[in-house]
Amino acid sequence: MDEFKCISGHEALALMEQGATIADIRDPDSFAQNHITNAVQLNNENLQDFIRDSDMDKPLIVCCYHGFSSQNAAAQLAHVGFDAVYSLNGGFEAWQAEHPDKCSR
Repeated sequence: MDEFKCISGHEALALMEQGATIADIRDPDSFAQNHITNAVQLNNENLQDFIRDSDMDKPLIVCCYHGFSSQNAAAQLAHVGFDAVYSLNGGFEAWQAEHPDKCSR
């Protein structure tokens, strides 16, 4: 699959409940301050390890600040072989507004 799908927070929550991986591409400081519970902070330094260690058959949700940068990252991750890749519409800002109980500091 060389494609990804943009999804809402509600769709992301349903995928998370089924075991989807969440990759947060925001900067390390923003991630440390608050992030989606169980998200992995993904950056250029750990990208190759993430790809090597991930189950590419498992759904992957990519999250950024507002839902724009995650689209490029999602396309790249789909291109390297992840089967089901999603970009979170509205990014972490929308997620935090909709699901504050599903965030970790």
